[in-house]
Amino acid sequence: MRSTVPRFNKHHNYNRNGFSLIEVLMAVLVFSVGLLGLSSLLIVSFRSNQVGYQRTQVEFLAMSMADRMRANPLGVWSGSYNGSYNPATPITGAKACTAAAACTPADLALRDQNLWNTQLGTFLANATASIACTNGVTPDALQLLVRAPYAGNCVMQVSWAERAAGDSAHQDAARQSYVWNFQP
Repeated sequence: MRSTVPRFNKHHNYNRNGFSLIEVLMAVLVFSVGLLGLSSLLIVSFRSNQVGYQRTQVEFLAMSMADRMRANPLGVWSGSYNGSYNPATPITGAKACTAAAACTPADLALRDQNLWNTQLGTFLANATASIACTNGVTPDALQLLVRAPYAGNCVMQVSWAERAAGDSAHQDAARQSYVWNFQP
């Protein structure tokens, strides 16, 4: 009768229940490379989100100033909005408009400029801006009384510092510009 005892083959190792040290090290290496790739992808994603946020803020700021200008066509006609804006140098002289002491179009324009200048500094890094409106015609007193639409063109330019990825430390800042031609 034959025995049911297993025979041992010198070429077959019945003792392979675990992983060898080299297999574990290779698995750790592959996993580490994958994590490095994932972390760089997350950094690029965060940076892209920040760039999108800043550009949305620029669009918001430009539209809000254009809306203020549309609400004060006499201030635009007189050139009260033309100028350079830098949050590092605040605009002074704006007065409070009340029912007892109403603002003139120039006062309202100065108040709008002051508010916009403050918002530029709040929402954007190292922001500067300029507005230049050119009249298509010079209105007479009757046109100004009926609030004629502005017949000229305005150019608004907003510049700000945006972090870029030009060097290995990603610490450089590139100047970005937003230029808009519009009629308020």
